[in-house]
Amino acid sequence: MTDFTHFDEQGRAKMVDVGEKPESQRVAVASGRVYVNDTTFALIKSGGIKKGDVLTVAQIAGIMGAKQTSSLIPMCHPIMLNGVHMELRLDESTKSVEITASVSCDGRTGVEMEALTAVSIAALTIYDMCKAVQKDMVISDICLLKKSGGVHGDYVREA
Repeated sequence: MTDFTHFDEQGRAKMVDVGEKPESQRVAVASGRVYVNDTTFALIKSGGIKKGDVLTVAQIAGIMGAKQTSSLIPMCHPIMLNGVHMELRLDESTKSVEITASVSCDGRTGVEMEALTAVSIAALTIYDMCKAVQKDMVISDICLLKKSGGVHGDYVREA
């Protein structure tokens, strides 16, 4: 079990001790999509969804999700975030909402989970706001695009 950082010698789950790690600038970028039909796409674009402005509410939800990651994902450390930048873009060619989250901090552990949580919560919010119009939306393609900082170095997803 010594190869697994989230398990103790008895095989029980534990939170990794990052107290001895040096602080560094950490950045992570994640993305995902919500695929909708023509009707839902037009309503999001025109602001016609009865629950309100889908993109603005999802943007706020994504930021809130990033801030709550340690409460949602076991073993994630509470992190003092420097910033969360959410970008939601309507993609006419695929009838989807493209979601990108960029999260940064100066800390001892990375912000990959915060970026992925931000995208996931934004996507779920889009689904919630549009479900009265369409139930078969698809949340897809959630992935880490890149990260920098820390002992494991930089990562950039290959196309």
